[in-house]
Amino acid sequence: MNSNLQQLHPYPFEKLKQLKAGIEPPKDLSHIALSIGEPKHPAPEFVKQKLRDSIDKLALYPTTKGSLELRETISRWLEVRFSLPHLAIDPEANVLPVAGTREALFAFTQAVIDTSTHKPVVISPNPFYQIYEGAAILAGAEPYYLDCRSELGFIPDLSTVPEVIWQRCQLLQICSPGNPTGAVMSLADYEQAIELADKYNFILSSDECYSEVYLQEDNPPLGLLDACQQLGRTDFNRCVVFHSLSKRSNLPGLRSGFIAGDAKVLEAFLSYRTYHGCAMSLPIQEASIAAWSDEAHVVTNRTAYRKKFAAVTDILRGTLEFTDPNASFYLWPKTPIDDEQFARGLYAQQNVTVLPGQYLSRQTATGNPGQNRVRMALVADIDECIEAAKRIVRYVESLSE
Repeated sequence: MNSNLQQLHPYPFEKLKQLKAGIEPPKDLSHIALSIGEPKHPAPEFVKQKLRDSIDKLALYPTTKGSLELRETISRWLEVRFSLPHLAIDPEANVLPVAGTREALFAFTQAVIDTSTHKPVVISPNPFYQIYEGAAILAGAEPYYLDCRSELGFIPDLSTVPEVIWQRCQLLQICSPGNPTGAVMSLADYEQAIELADKYNFILSSDECYSEVYLQEDNPPLGLLDACQQLGRTDFNRCVVFHSLSKRSNLPGLRSGFIAGDAKVLEAFLSYRTYHGCAMSLPIQEASIAAWSDEAHVVTNRTAYRKKFAAVTDILRGTLEFTDPNASFYLWPKTPIDDEQFARGLYAQQNVTVLPGQYLSRQTATGNPGQNRVRMALVADIDECIEAAKRIVRYVESLSE
């Protein structure tokens, strides 16, 4: 067996299950889960119909590269969404469909890490999506955690990374909008990351799966590709982005997304994927074309999240300390007691589940940035989210009694 398997940490939800073990919450209170970032809004009916209409295409093998129509649709979506010039994204060279960002982020790390050199490093934000860490470990790289703290708006401070780490870095993984903070990188943040990638010869990977869940309709988050365009980097050299239909279109079970950017990097990744064997089935490609071609359902989706955030933050403000996120569907509040104790007590008293922040972070020289925070995913319907917020207030008030 791969000896690196022994270095993997338990997944956050395994830890949460153990934390809740043996607790009997009140039977007169229905359970409300704010712990898992799984969209609960309805999947678009027209996408489901497209799946039904194309079901006979299951009889055909799909190609790893996906259909030209799908790649052209994705290219057009990128150009419109990120204000890129027409034909800035070549569907033959700059786009590759993937089976969701989770699969692709993991596979991409395996493809780009070169263990023939001195111990490679993958730098990631802290807290982070645990796939970044697991992918680095199983690729034979050393993870390096870059704290995202409130004093810098939860944006990782790249200037704090030692020279010796940059010299070994092969992949810088960023996440904007951030999970779980909702923080969005600025053009200056991207420019700094790109300059470092050039200086130290590493790849810049941007996980943008929350880019379409933003709270100001007239202020969509900047992405790495439009940052490249604004900085004159029209070949997207060293830069790749990952997008998904899971959050944008409420289709987490479709397992559909894409990677886009540097043509040379994607060419090598395509070669890897022909052996990896994760070609997207043709019915899912057809459904994905339909989803990427429509924005009306995405606006409706954002509106629903916006209403939930307004209602929940209005209830919680003054009870818990938090920064209003720019995007994503998470709140990342401080807890008045230890985050594990808070999560366990909230479940025991109010039958509400949240995720302890320390489960999403690692200890560094300055501590664990997730300590005494919890992640709340506002994915349930608005009435359930409001009820959960009221129960949280009752629980916090009980701590001082």
